[in-house]
Amino acid sequence: MTTVRATPVDIITQDGIADAYLFHSDDGLPHPPVLMYMDAFGLRPHMKKMASRLAEAGYTVLLPNVFHRHGRAPVVELPPFIDFAGRPEIFEKIIPIMKALTPELAMRDAEAYLRALADSRHTTDGPVGITGYCMGAALALRTAGAFPDRVAAAAGFHGGNLATDKPDSPHLVADRITAETYFGHADQDHSLPPEQIDRLDAALSAAGVRHLTEVYTGAHHGYTQSDTSAHHPEATERHWAALLNLLKRAL
Repeated sequence: MTTVRATPVDIITQDGIADAYLFHSDDGLPHPPVLMYMDAFGLRPHMKKMASRLAEAGYTVLLPNVFHRHGRAPVVELPPFIDFAGRPEIFEKIIPIMKALTPELAMRDAEAYLRALADSRHTTDGPVGITGYCMGAALALRTAGAFPDRVAAAAGFHGGNLATDKPDSPHLVADRITAETYFGHADQDHSLPPEQIDRLDAALSAAGVRHLTEVYTGAHHGYTQSDTSAHHPEATERHWAALLNLLKRAL
């Protein structure tokens, strides 16, 4: 049985140090690299469990604290279980931090994350896969567009605001993507209405991007996060199957 180690790493970015964890097998062999983008609740035990599970499947996974400009994780103290309806004060703290991470800053960081994976002795020399959750889905999409020569697979799950009418909407990078992409949307997600799903699909199709979009019936925004009230066990397992199939094909 594969033993996965979670090694704390500090990544040098243009704006300081980003704390992160590198999840890798202890077999001494390099494995295909995957960048995992956290959701808005941050780098916490549940996200580490997800990264560990992905590493057990045969990958070396980097999980960075994308809110590093606001401090080392945990940036916001969280209860063991996050009730979306009952804890509005959590969002009052998180939303300004999310808004401060502009697309420009996020892609400056992405360059550092990809460099860290490339320089690691635990990764193969091939292309990178990305998976992102909630806000991380938008970061995965943007990173695939910003670094088409490095990213071969990009997946996003319960992402919000992926195809808005704003001039910096994530879907506008579609024409620069060469990776295969997969998106698992939640049909109960008010942050991604049907018209945005259609707009994202249209942009990917027009750009000739190989992609698959699936809408998970009965799932809410955050369905993969078992430490929240949005968790949907069946949708979570469906997400794992889709993600592993994508990475196996592309990496």
